[in-house]
Amino acid sequence: MAKLFFLLSGESESLPAAEVKAILEAEGYPYANTEVLDQTLRLEAELSSVQTVQVRAAFTRLCALELFKSDATETDIAEAAGNIDFKSVLKPSESFSVRINRIKNYADQAINTMRLEGKLGKIILQRTETTKVNLKSPDKTFIGIVTNEKLVFGLKLTEIQTKTFSERRPRKKPFFHPSAMPSKLARCMVNLAHAKTEDLVLDPFCGTGTSLIEATYIGCRALGVDAQRRMILGCQKNLRHFNILPEGLIWADARQLPFTRVDCVVTDPPYGRSSSTLRSTTKQLVQEVLASAHDLLGAGQRICIALPIRVNGEGKTEQLSAEISSFVKKLGYRTIESHKVFVHRTLTREVLVYEKE
Repeated sequence: MAKLFFLLSGESESLPAAEVKAILEAEGYPYANTEVLDQTLRLEAELSSVQTVQVRAAFTRLCALELFKSDATETDIAEAAGNIDFKSVLKPSESFSVRINRIKNYADQAINTMRLEGKLGKIILQRTETTKVNLKSPDKTFIGIVTNEKLVFGLKLTEIQTKTFSERRPRKKPFFHPSAMPSKLARCMVNLAHAKTEDLVLDPFCGTGTSLIEATYIGCRALGVDAQRRMILGCQKNLRHFNILPEGLIWADARQLPFTRVDCVVTDPPYGRSSSTLRSTTKQLVQEVLASAHDLLGAGQRICIALPIRVNGEGKTEQLSAEISSFVKKLGYRTIESHKVFVHRTLTREVLVYEKE
């Protein structure tokens, strides 16, 4: 296994690292020696796993082969770099550049990133043969991340383009609804559910189809259900716009799912303001859907669901997952993980992963 590190998005505190680990688990890549730093994940895994993360991840910016980690002082960095055999990653006559990324204000006083780039570039030149610096179009790029008062440094393996997610944001789709989930978050939820190529992914509240689109883009089969006919028609319009043919779109009640088996469930139930809760409270609806979905999953299979955390008029926090925790356990699910995603002042999404026991 190789030492790798991932530069993560700052859009969520815990989701990006969890997503990378879920991708590796779903695709059967073992990993070890995990360390989570601010916007950086370090671990050991097979090099071939990098391409899989590149294709699937929503909240990862780049991946690199780690060469060293040191305290974020110029003295410690120079000493660590001086012990690296750069000839093993940089061939004679190849060009390179060095780029240092600072996360927030870590080591703000101790490190001047431009000066450090130049200093590391000189060390690499001294320890390689006939190589040269090329800042515009180098053969290879060395990446350093200053975070948690450390520098993690290595050779960039891949950079992940996120432009396609913005092209699929809710308002870019032909059919828009204000409750629609961002495409990045939907992709991340599909990953957290351990969906694999050719798996059948069910969204019992498919709405505008975001989760179905993102599941399809990583090679899954998508199955959507919604209780509102206009949402099914709108979802169909969005899928057609992206040339996606789902496994099925069904106008039905999510509390009585007309299937016998799926591989995983990914969903964002309605919270009752801009979308219908089928004349039930949100709590009742979620409980009934969890019960209905439980019968479709095999042992070890997952449901990734977004539930609301609200601040009521008295300023008190109402967390739905806490209210239904005993019910979830009685159904035969175990809670794998939980992540909070801020929406606005009075609403935060809690992304939960439940696994059938």
